Amino acid sequence: MRLQQITYTKFVCRVGLLLMCLAIPMQIESIDGFTARCQAKGVWRDVSLFMMQDEPPAVGDYVMVHVGYAIQKVAEADARTTWELLDQILEESGA
Repeated sequence: MRLQQITYTKFVCRVGLLLMCLAIPMQIESIDGFTARCQAKGVWRDVSLFMMQDEPPAVGDYVMVHVGYAIQKVAEADARTTWELLDQILEESGA
């Protein structure tokens, strides 16, 4: 399996032991206070914006989501590339 490094996605892997810290890119559809309704590939989640108070995102922005928290904004092209790579990983692993 071939993995490419993407600046915005943090993978930590060791052969034999797979340890992973993974953030998924999602697009913000609506915002209510510190909660955003986000979607990625047909999956919707309520995401906390609490950790992004210094750089508040807007509706339409793409953010990296880790354990329910938006942790940084990303470009749409980077989000799409990440989705493609994650799809490739799932396909090659037989999942």
